[in-house]
Amino acid sequence: MSGVLLGSILSALSTGLGALPILFLQGTITHRWRDILLAFTAGIMMTAAMLGLIPESLKYGGILEVSIGLFLGVLILTTLEKAIPHIDLEHTKSGIKFDEKAMLIIAAITLHNLPEGLSVGVSYASDISDTGNLIAFAIGLQNAPEGFLVALFLINQNIGKAKAFLISTATGAVEIVASLLGFNLTNIVSFLVPYGLSFAAGAMLFIIYKELIPESHGDGNERNATYSFITGILFMVILINSF
Repeated sequence: MSGVLLGSILSALSTGLGALPILFLQGTITHRWRDILLAFTAGIMMTAAMLGLIPESLKYGGILEVSIGLFLGVLILTTLEKAIPHIDLEHTKSGIKFDEKAMLIIAAITLHNLPEGLSVGVSYASDISDTGNLIAFAIGLQNAPEGFLVALFLINQNIGKAKAFLISTATGAVEIVASLLGFNLTNIVSFLVPYGLSFAAGAMLFIIYKELIPESHGDGNERNATYSFITGILFMVILINSF
């Protein structure tokens, strides 16, 4: 229990770590570097899903459980996307512009963090604790650029840097609750473990292909984003072998 608590806290607080540079940023981040960062994150999450979550799900269940969990993860994320206001970054060469209201964005990011927290919790529910550590690390890396973008948006809405940092950090706190919920549910009902792991994989794959990859290809940075994506995959493979 202490492992999942620590892992979920570190993963969630990565949102604040990503927002930390906003306190010292004078201008704005270019789309080129944002696209590189998003693609790197996509590579990390892809490897975590394909080499971490799905193989673990197959160990505890079969192809039926994996298929059901994957499609449920995609279905839930699709439903959330349709029902919840979501950040759409306007692609321009000069920087990042938003036109949504601040409270809607904060609510959207907070609710979109729920499946990420669940993925950490159900990963720790497996017998191999390294899987939980790996997924928590991957989600943490994914949270860092998300925290930076949320903080940047808030500053563009004339919110002070310190307040933007605190709000951005708070959006990740929901992951701690979701992680503990996922961990306890899968421990109480053990047959949910393969479904939970594949559900988390499906949610991550949806985010990768629907959000991260398209966002990283919107400003003529496809080649740099591709190199970054492959680098993220290799980086995560090295981490997996290290575990």
